[in-house]
Amino acid sequence: MAGKQEIPTALTEQQMELFNGETLVLLSTVDAETSVPNVNAISWVKAAAADRVRFSVTNSSRIVANVKANPNVTLCVIGLGTVYSIAGSCTILEDKMEGVAMPLSNIEVAIKGVYETMFWGAKITQEPVFEKTYDLEKAKALDEQVYAAMLK
Repeated sequence: MAGKQEIPTALTEQQMELFNGETLVLLSTVDAETSVPNVNAISWVKAAAADRVRFSVTNSSRIVANVKANPNVTLCVIGLGTVYSIAGSCTILEDKMEGVAMPLSNIEVAIKGVYETMFWGAKITQEPVFEKTYDLEKAKALDEQVYAAMLK
């Protein structure tokens, strides 16, 4: 009889690169009022270390209220030919990040488990692609500002 499989609690180098690129990330939280699962696409996401992922959202976002009420979350990312679900617990590092033009919260996820969740017998052949629909120069400047503040 096979032993219980060890669940990784850290990202591989390839998974870190995936998070540190411009990758679509879905964040699952539990709604603070209804206790119903909630899923949001988020864009400011970086692997701060192999065992920690940080993301930023507007500090008035429902996401902030949700993680304050229940810090357990799952990040879902599609890449490297598969789907990963990263379970973890959130800590709000800053309610309002300094040095950023927008009122953003900086939130860190301590990774509890990294799961490959693609259904059996298939692989991803094309990763999701998105484009920003607002002023690209302003978007790049804001992204740089947010990432610098988020990872300091």
